[in-house]
Amino acid sequence: MKPTLAFDVYGTLIDTHGLVSKLREAAGEKAEEFSRIWRDKQLEYSFRRGLMQNYETFAVCTRDALDYTCTYCKVPLTGEQKGELLENYRTLPAFYDVEESLEALKAAGFRLYAFSNGSAEAVETLLAAAGIRGMFLDVVSVDDLRSFKPNPAVYSYFLKKSRASSGDNAWLVSSNPFDVIGAVSAGMRAVWVRRSPEAIFDPWGIEPTLTVSSLTELDESISVYLAVEGD
Repeated sequence: MKPTLAFDVYGTLIDTHGLVSKLREAAGEKAEEFSRIWRDKQLEYSFRRGLMQNYETFAVCTRDALDYTCTYCKVPLTGEQKGELLENYRTLPAFYDVEESLEALKAAGFRLYAFSNGSAEAVETLLAAAGIRGMFLDVVSVDDLRSFKPNPAVYSYFLKKSRASSGDNAWLVSSNPFDVIGAVSAGMRAVWVRRSPEAIFDPWGIEPTLTVSSLTELDESISVYLAVEGD
């Protein structure tokens, strides 16, 4: 039986920096820095809320991170401009390798799920806008637990919701090192998608099961790994 694959959404399937061209209208040469800080603060706020058990949705973390970034970068966006950016964030583009790879994995018999910090509604909207919702059996959102990755409870929740036979037969696929470390720590196997050679994996002594530079490598890489391991 082919493994169950849990695909992280933001940053793995969907390009969280897909609004840089839009940001240039207001932030000019600061657009790339603005996008990076917005993403970093979005994740930081989700981590902090998870630890504090002071839950708000990922959309709220995204909104608050935008407010912070405007102040930090000294880019005084109007309420209307912020609202437009947040609305555009709901339809960010997929990465170049996503559609083809998902189609191949589905045809090969892998069980595909979207697994995200975003609410189910937000993720459904993103995937539909990117034209890839039909590739997945279901969307599993941490919003159901009112927590965020990398809380180990959310990975256990995924295994339950996906009815994966075991943690060994369920793989997380993510570009985010914190997510990969969280999944491995929770007993899953995990693939780190390292699209940029400049990306650095956190030196915690917990390594990804596999590393790929593109989603197009997934089928072969996982198949070879399982053959070697005798699974």
